[in-house]
Amino acid sequence: MAYPFHLAINVRDLDDSREFYSGLMGAVEGRSTDSWVDFDFFGHQLSLHLGEPFATQATGKVGEHMVPMPHFGVVLPLDVWRGVAERLEAAGVDFIIPPSVRFEGEPGEQWTMFFRDPSGNPVEVKGFAEMSGVFDS
Repeated sequence: MAYPFHLAINVRDLDDSREFYSGLMGAVEGRSTDSWVDFDFFGHQLSLHLGEPFATQATGKVGEHMVPMPHFGVVLPLDVWRGVAERLEAAGVDFIIPPSVRFEGEPGEQWTMFFRDPSGNPVEVKGFAEMSGVFDS
């Protein structure tokens, strides 16, 4: 059985964040106050609080790319991932790494994309044709 993960991060604007996470990413809004909002983010609890987002640096080497660390994200079945990628591309999201495949034909083959939310928080979304391959080495 999988258990939901909880992540609480700071954002600069709750309305922009609602539009991004709910409207664009498809997260379902839960409880909220005037200073925070919870989302069901693909089965995980994402809590967004008003405040200054965490500092990041491009120190994570992913293939030929240097990606922001720390970052967070979600691993999705490939069909769901493709739907998210299409919505983000249609919205003109500025990708750090555009939707692409890594480790093609190898154990752990995955599709990935990196981008930032409206507050600058780095997000990675991975897609797997077979979810059983998430931990393959």
